[in-house]
Amino acid sequence: MNTITTRDGTEIFYKDWGSGQPIVFHHGWPLSADDWDAQMLFFLSKGFRVIAHDRRGHGRSSQTAAGNDMDTYAADVAELAAALDLHDSVHVGHSTGGGEVTRYVARYGKGRVAKAVIIGAIPPVMLKSDRNPGGTPLEAFDDLRAQLAANRAQFYLDVAGGPFYGFNRSGAKVSQGLIRNWWRQGMMGGANAHYECIKVFSETDFTEDLKQIDVPVLVMHGDDDQIVPIADAALLSVRLLKNGTLKVYPGFPHGMCSTHPEVVNQDILAFIKA
Repeated sequence: MNTITTRDGTEIFYKDWGSGQPIVFHHGWPLSADDWDAQMLFFLSKGFRVIAHDRRGHGRSSQTAAGNDMDTYAADVAELAAALDLHDSVHVGHSTGGGEVTRYVARYGKGRVAKAVIIGAIPPVMLKSDRNPGGTPLEAFDDLRAQLAANRAQFYLDVAGGPFYGFNRSGAKVSQGLIRNWWRQGMMGGANAHYECIKVFSETDFTEDLKQIDVPVLVMHGDDDQIVPIADAALLSVRLLKNGTLKVYPGFPHGMCSTHPEVVNQDILAFIKA
């Protein structure tokens, strides 16, 4: 397997296929690089070099007891980019991965990153507070932690079979393959890292990161996203970006990269080529 070892001894697994301009994919919680299969195959066929890593504590990377925080996630990406000598890259992140892209590009991307794409992403900040009155209450995230601790396997089936892909909507075309693949990826990772990552994706504030980013950013979001509601995410993020473009997808769920790859892939390709 392809891995790098970070400064704190963590092994980060990654896939690296093809040649050409690099596109780096950042997955959501609690998944892995495998969640990008539909995108990696598509962009590989278009002549790009495609790279995706398993975040620490997820997939095939080390199940770390420490470093399960956004600053460390972004630093891990910086070490990967340096090890692979990546320049002129496009970084694409979904959900928590969109937060990872945001922090990485803001802190480490100068001279290495050409463009970025965030999809159903958690910035600016998910948690409800006096500063963010439209956010999600803490009790909702406490409930996620309780369900994970009580029965992680059933919890992951419920998320994948329900709100993540919109399979709980009337008339939804349910894919057992997507549900099982989501569950498979989730159960590969560490329970402690996934538990701690709930705090990361709910409480990390990316406001200043968004303001610092100079490169063009495409903000993609489904308006039926039940995991990261669009009103408190994409609609706010695009206002903070210096060079942001918002694209809203009517009726699309949080897992739109898997349910509608034929739409998502073409829009990302058009953005990269523009």
